[in-house]
Amino acid sequence: MKVLLIGATGMIGSRIAAELASRGHEVTPASRATGLDASDASSVARATEGHDAVISAVAPPRDGSDPEGPLLAVTRALIEGVRQGGVRRLIALGGAGGLEVAPGTRLVDTPDFPEIYKKESLAQAEALEVYRGTQDLDWTYVAPAAEIAPGERTGSFQVGGDRLLTDDEGRSFVSAEDCAVLVVDELEKGGHIRQRVTLAY
Repeated sequence: MKVLLIGATGMIGSRIAAELASRGHEVTPASRATGLDASDASSVARATEGHDAVISAVAPPRDGSDPEGPLLAVTRALIEGVRQGGVRRLIALGGAGGLEVAPGTRLVDTPDFPEIYKKESLAQAEALEVYRGTQDLDWTYVAPAAEIAPGERTGSFQVGGDRLLTDDEGRSFVSAEDCAVLVVDELEKGGHIRQRVTLAY
């Protein structure tokens, strides 16, 4: 498959690129450095032409500014740009904050949720609602575990939907390498079309 990968140089994006290449997919990295403006639909559309799928691993701004505007702008531009470019398959990396820890209670709403990540998590939750309102594209929203960091590629992890996954000790963690495995699995198998999917050990 020929895949446009937006955010290919980030922690997760670089591992997605490696996982795609290891499975024989053709990867086109896209970023500001390559001339892509992910918040502009026409720029996204030009970049997507000729590709079979688009994967977005764009991280929200972490410079102290409110991520809601930029993140939602990128979300809407991705959806419209993919449409204009004639690509149906879109996989977007999101966050764990919107996952439920109990019926009707999201992780971001719990008392111990770190304040520094709250705005980002609320913006990611809004972005998911934008995806959920999109019925003409085959999108998947990937919400990694609450903790994600470089580590080992095991290929063995729990997979879920809208509920935060934890291990026997209550920890929600996954390596960036295994997150990449899930993303490429979703690309190849399409197990969660128009759904959120999460993973953890």
